[in-house]
Amino acid sequence: MFSRGQAIFGVLFAVVFIIAIVFTYIKDSKIHKSNYKNTALWVIGSSIVILTFFGLIRYFMHGWNH
Repeated sequence: MFSRGQAIFGVLFAVVFIIAIVFTYIKDSKIHKSNYKNTALWVIGSSIVILTFFGLIRYFMHGWNH
């Protein structure tokens, strides 16, 4: 399936990539906290509205048991 060198490269790449992502997230978290206040509420609220809308469309087109 994979040679030993490919497997080692894959594991090392994944580890370095995850470390880079975590480091960047920690570095940028201060900026995000000041610029994106209350966005979680907007995302949750929008998700509920969209799911409700799609549920209503399904109900009026097919009914719940279809």
